[in-house]
Amino acid sequence: MSIYLTAIIKSKPGQAEALKSHLLELVSHSTKETACLQYDLHQVQDDPDMFIFHEEWSDAAGLELHNTQPHIQKFINNTADLRNGDVIIYKTEPVK
Repeated sequence: MSIYLTAIIKSKPGQAEALKSHLLELVSHSTKETACLQYDLHQVQDDPDMFIFHEEWSDAAGLELHNTQPHIQKFINNTADLRNGDVIIYKTEPVK
């Protein structure tokens, strides 16, 4: 059963481009993971400091493995000074 996530990340003022480069690196690595079915990054037009990921993972085990990957830990450690607050993650499901 797929796991769907929406993650919201906001940069500090003036740090959007620096943060975006780290986010694109996450996309590059995460989309190579076996359990990753979707990992789309969006930037909000009216608020360029805000980024949104739409993710789909094949199962909970794959998502758990993703969260332990070195590229995730590297992102957390290397962007603390670029992010405005914590990453907000919503577990969602499609409405049919």
